[in-house]
Amino acid sequence: MSPLNARRWRNFKQNRRAKYSLLLFSFLFLFSLFAELIANDKPLLIYFNGSFYWPITSQYSEKQFGGEFETEAEYRSIEVECLIISGGDINCLDSAERTLNEAYGSNLDNWTIWPLIRSSFNTVNYDVDLAPAPPDQNHILGTDDQTRDVAARIIYGFRLSVFFAFIVTFFSTVIGIAAGAVQGFFGGWTDLIFQRFIEVWTSLPYLYVIIILAAIFPMNFWLLTLTVVLFSWTGLVGVVRAEFLRVRNFEYILAAKALGVSNATIIIRHVIPNAMVASITLLPFFITGSISTLATLDFLGFGLPASYPSLGELALQAKTQLNSPWLGISSFLTFTIMLSLQVFIFEGVRDAFDPRKVFQ
Repeated sequence: MSPLNARRWRNFKQNRRAKYSLLLFSFLFLFSLFAELIANDKPLLIYFNGSFYWPITSQYSEKQFGGEFETEAEYRSIEVECLIISGGDINCLDSAERTLNEAYGSNLDNWTIWPLIRSSFNTVNYDVDLAPAPPDQNHILGTDDQTRDVAARIIYGFRLSVFFAFIVTFFSTVIGIAAGAVQGFFGGWTDLIFQRFIEVWTSLPYLYVIIILAAIFPMNFWLLTLTVVLFSWTGLVGVVRAEFLRVRNFEYILAAKALGVSNATIIIRHVIPNAMVASITLLPFFITGSISTLATLDFLGFGLPASYPSLGELALQAKTQLNSPWLGISSFLTFTIMLSLQVFIFEGVRDAFDPRKVFQ
């Protein structure tokens, strides 16, 4: 590690709030990456009549476990559970009075390993009497109005929101820095034409554009991401352009031009590093703004389809289901923790890249 990067890392660690926020956010994000292993309506592993089965990666019909149907087994149903534990005995639940425990008794020859939460984000739970259902031993955060597990939807929705924010921020930053660099470095007519284009582009109501696109094309994750990127990159142009206008006439830049160094080399190697502090300062607003944009669009019904886990849709349910406070509390705490941690992390990153910040 170079002395400069070592100093930046040392400065970041001196900001204890940023350091602990990074640790906590990394843990939550890593936890959400394994969502399929944590919240799923399929077992992680089945041992049935001497063979191992992996329902998460492969599909197995009910008939493979001694049932009658060729369709994929419904592992959460009491019939399929009984078939697996009993070794495929079709009569294991022939009596309505017999419970599942009575059906398998103390049989340990066949077994299943379930995830921590036995529901995926889109699993409809027919074992609840209310919709939404309050928290209980099977649903630690309750269910929504379609009896889907709230905890599972939060885990999957957290991962989706973070991925969306990172992708939008990355491409918006790349495009914004490139556009601002070209404007500020060359100036003149190039700067003037770009500025007029940006003024026209930013005047377009992107919400209406998204509504029109949703009416023409089936909305999905990548189409929504592309649309948000197209209207987000302009937020960084002004800062980068101003930094390039300030730096382009410095003596070392003029000396590099006199030596015949190409414009691309000067921009990338000598000017962009000076503009990074201002750019990094805006990154928290890009990330939190992207998450807020996704949640807002889902809340208004113009975001991702119902087949996606959506935190914005959970917030909408909290608004319409005022007699179910667990929905509002869950969505509020999720957004608060997620956005606060990201702001604290980038606050430390900003201080680390600022040459005026020197911690002892």
